[in-house]
Amino acid sequence: MQEQAHPSGAAQFAAAANVFGMLSDPTRLHLVWTLAQGEADVNTLTAASGAARPAVSQHLAKLRLAGLVQVRKEGRRSVYALHDGHLRRFVTEALNHADHLVTGTPPHD
Repeated sequence: MQEQAHPSGAAQFAAAANVFGMLSDPTRLHLVWTLAQGEADVNTLTAASGAARPAVSQHLAKLRLAGLVQVRKEGRRSVYALHDGHLRRFVTEALNHADHLVTGTPPHD
């Protein structure tokens, strides 16, 4: 089987590796998965993830600086959302894959 070169360059691979790195933390992954379901504030994200509120705030700041989530003010509340649908699909597929690994369900296309 002949290996094919990917049309993306080094910058794309570095950017993708950065996304993998940001999502390698289980709490950040849980926050992004929760945001894949829709917008949420810090209280909602804290309750969903089970992490301490200061930790959630720190993780959200990292995700925002990495450009993976957006924040908007709603009065005194900060409401977070995913930056784009690619990340939503990526996280959903990663967790579907993990479900197969954990449950032993055979892989499929």
